[in-house]
Amino acid sequence: MSPQPTGRFAHRPDGLYLLLDRLFAAPIENVWFSLTNPHQMENWIGTYTGQPTTGGVKFRMTSEPDAEWEYVTILECAPPHRFLVESREGIEKMRVFCHLTEAGGMTTLTLGQRLHESKDAATMGPGWDYYLDRLIASRAGHALPEWEHYYPAHSGYYKELEIPAKSA
Repeated sequence: MSPQPTGRFAHRPDGLYLLLDRLFAAPIENVWFSLTNPHQMENWIGTYTGQPTTGGVKFRMTSEPDAEWEYVTILECAPPHRFLVESREGIEKMRVFCHLTEAGGMTTLTLGQRLHESKDAATMGPGWDYYLDRLIASRAGHALPEWEHYYPAHSGYYKELEIPAKSA
C-alpha cells in the first residue's frame, strides 16, 4: 500500500502552520526518546551535537546526502510533551514544533512547521510525511520508506490543501 499525505493547515498566533499527526502504541516517554535522543534520531532523520540545555545545538540530516551541520535554537522544551526549535533556511527562519499527548496507552505526535507561504507545503508536506513514516518504520524495525513514494507524488495534495479561515 502506498503512503498517503496527511497534512493540514492551521493558524497559530505567529503564522500559518502545516500540521501532521502520527499515533503510536507506546508510552509518551518512549516516543519522546525517539524524537530527542541523538542516537535514536539518527535512525530516521538526523542527529545533533551539543547540550540542548544551553538552548542551542548543531543538527545534521543523516538521511540526506551532503547535508551540512546547521545551528538550531531550542525555543521551548517541556519533556515529554513539547519542544519548539528554530533554524535558518537560507535567509528565512524555519520553526518546527512537536507536541505529544498520551491517552489510553496511545501517544499522539503532532508535528508543525511554520510556513512563510502556503505554497511551501507542496515540498514541506511530502518531506514531513516521509520523515514521520521513517520514524514509525525505524521504531518498528521495518524497512525505511523510499523518498520517491512521497515526492513528487504527494505534492498535488499539498498544493490543493485549503487554508482554513482565521478565527475571530
